[in-house]
Amino acid sequence: MNGAWLTWNADIQVALFVAILVALVKPVGWYMAQVYEGAGCGLDRVLGPLERWFYRVAGVDPKHDMRWQTYTIALLAFNLLGFVAVYALQRLQGSLPLNPQGLPGVPPDSSFNTAVSFATNTNWQGYGGEVTMSYLTQMLGLTVQNFVSAASGMAVLVGLIRGLRRRPAEPGPAVAVNTRESQAAPGETAGIGNFWVDVTRATLYILLPLSIVLALVLVSQGVVQTFSPYREVALLQPQTDAEGQAVITQQLALGPAASQVAIKQLGTNGGGFFNVNSAHPFENPTPWSNLLEMLAILLLPAACCYQFGRMIGDTRQGWALLAAMLVLFVPLAFACVAAEQSGNPALGRLEIDQLAGPGHTGGNMEGKESRFGIANSALWAAATTAASNGSVNSMHDSFTPLGGLVPICLMQLGEVVFGGVGSGLYGMLAFALVAVFIAGLMVGRTPEYLGKKIEAYEMKMASLVILFPPVVVLVGTAVALSCGPGQATIFNREPVPHGLSEVLYAFSSAGNNNGSAFAGLGANTVFYNLSLGLAMLIARYWLMVPILAVAGSLAAKKYSPPTRGTLPTHGPLFVALLASVVVLVGALTFIPALALGPIVEQLLMAQG
Repeated sequence: MNGAWLTWNADIQVALFVAILVALVKPVGWYMAQVYEGAGCGLDRVLGPLERWFYRVAGVDPKHDMRWQTYTIALLAFNLLGFVAVYALQRLQGSLPLNPQGLPGVPPDSSFNTAVSFATNTNWQGYGGEVTMSYLTQMLGLTVQNFVSAASGMAVLVGLIRGLRRRPAEPGPAVAVNTRESQAAPGETAGIGNFWVDVTRATLYILLPLSIVLALVLVSQGVVQTFSPYREVALLQPQTDAEGQAVITQQLALGPAASQVAIKQLGTNGGGFFNVNSAHPFENPTPWSNLLEMLAILLLPAACCYQFGRMIGDTRQGWALLAAMLVLFVPLAFACVAAEQSGNPALGRLEIDQLAGPGHTGGNMEGKESRFGIANSALWAAATTAASNGSVNSMHDSFTPLGGLVPICLMQLGEVVFGGVGSGLYGMLAFALVAVFIAGLMVGRTPEYLGKKIEAYEMKMASLVILFPPVVVLVGTAVALSCGPGQATIFNREPVPHGLSEVLYAFSSAGNNNGSAFAGLGANTVFYNLSLGLAMLIARYWLMVPILAVAGSLAAKKYSPPTRGTLPTHGPLFVALLASVVVLVGALTFIPALALGPIVEQLLMAQG
């Protein structure tokens, strides 16, 4: 086995993963569009009565077409209820059932951080799951939020799509149940749909069926799913503790993990049932489970692109958005793999001949599971930070500086390179509005996107969506590095740039609703629980509200048919323009901070 073979093997794995993902985009995206348009999707024959029963019990009129303000209020109220429920479950879990280990209630600051984290689809975890959360809290609190927080992001995307396609001077579509959509009165400003219907359909027809299938497959691979208490087992090789005493047994943490793992990946949530997340053999035991979970991370965000094209009546638009995402993701994924395959050049002097040949370090295996290897660990790191997922199958803190730079950059691009399910695409559409606005200024035309004129109001709202995350990341990092509570738990202070990278990573993760961590930073403190919780709230809802405002504004605009001077938004030129705008915003915003962290650390490593 030589170094060239190792490199080619890694490249083939990345290429195969991308090919499988792209092949699944069309069928899954078509199905999602059918669900939201109330057309036949197959499962409506079985689940349709349950959906209608739910509306009757909840007092929801599924034909009611909400304006964007009403849609927003429903979204915020629903998410606030989820936050309160998760907070209460954590605080009271010591007195509640399904707690075989007798775990006590969670402290207030940690409960606040976790409740915010799961309500915002961030799933940042400052706690160890197996020593903090009861089975009831994991299932009724965290797993339920994995469904509804993902469904909320999907609902906002659908509201924006309706805003783009509706015509106020023509009969406009309202929401129907398992029939073709009904029509609004001529001349009446159309709404953007019904939040309760959208979130119900996302959960009932998309997230729940896919999660059941994936959970069953994961159980077949060895992911645990049980209510049994933790189990004491004999060690195959007895150990000696720090006091010289023989240790002959080990306690194995168990629980209903498979059901949470499935939705944590499909809903781009990422919160692990166990402390080490998907590096744990009970969450991700085999290379096959690893592949399936990686595909699940990006499947729905990628399929949303085709769903978008179907719902606006031009699938080319959806493929263009997907192409822009791939143009950004694929090179960064290869770069992350290459950096980890190269390893530390200082180790090249050791010449691991048997592994990779003379002069080759054998790559950086620190912090990685041998059952996955370098390629699948680095690819997972790129996938989980391209999506706002945050699950990990290796420790990003142990990556090389350039290898760790890739996950940071993917988050700092705004989590729009796939991003969260729903949220990634509506973030990318905000960049698309900016791109067409720039193009319009260059040629002296009023910018248009899909027949809707993009004016000052839409640009102000899109600017908020693009600028809030960087402000949260940079201000939060600066405050943490300049105050005592923020500095106190930076455990990896040498080299100094690495400590900065850990704090920058934490706020990049929270400020873009990702949830992964660089480790080496003690984040379960009052300071970090509150500051990161605030960052997660801003990064979620201060983006959702402007997006819904844009949806309402576009829904009220008349349709302008394309002319010879209209910029085509489905071709290579627009794909290049859109990708360039995303990169330019990220580069101008974060290059100074990155230069002080991973970039200078790479230079120090190169010097030995």
